[in-house]
Amino acid sequence: MKLLLHQCCAPCSVYPVSILKETHYTIYGFFYNPNIHPVVEFYKRLENVWYFNNINNIKTIVDETYGLKEFVQNVVYRENNRCKYCYFTRLEKTAQIAKKGKFDAFTTTLLYSKYQNHSLIKDICENLSKKYKVDFYYYDFREGWKEGIEKSKELNLYRQQYCGCIYSEEERYKKQLSKQFNILKNSETEVVHESTE
Repeated sequence: MKLLLHQCCAPCSVYPVSILKETHYTIYGFFYNPNIHPVVEFYKRLENVWYFNNINNIKTIVDETYGLKEFVQNVVYRENNRCKYCYFTRLEKTAQIAKKGKFDAFTTTLLYSKYQNHSLIKDICENLSKKYKVDFYYYDFREGWKEGIEKSKELNLYRQQYCGCIYSEEERYKKQLSKQFNILKNSETEVVHESTE
């Protein structure tokens, strides 16, 4: 029996894969994350998923769609609800590929992160399971949060510092960088602004 595992990144795949290897399923990885920005970040995550899957003998299906324009166009003026759109887009594509590829079930590494909206992800997957008539394999992978982190460090996997989209990047770094700038600004170093005229 075949299971399609949507993978948001390599570190979030570590614990789910360890659990899924104990099941009767043959695991196939699926990388589809057009929400991730900038493009350098996108390919860092893709390369690490590819590496992780190779050392675990997992066949990988990759969609290299870099969806900056489409993502921003679809969440503009709805930024506070962007995660729902983001989850749905990726998970619907997963369910579609599972259906087309005659997989017996699908699941996602998004169910591992304690920073994601677990119940919303589960609801979306259950609805997509009904729509596409492919079983959704549910497991609360959050139980292995610490174990997954430790193992990902042992494997020297790239560990990203934000969820993926430009909005989450801003939320992650803005306060930190602003604080650093204020320290610099309030230091004794004199900053001279030259006129360009």
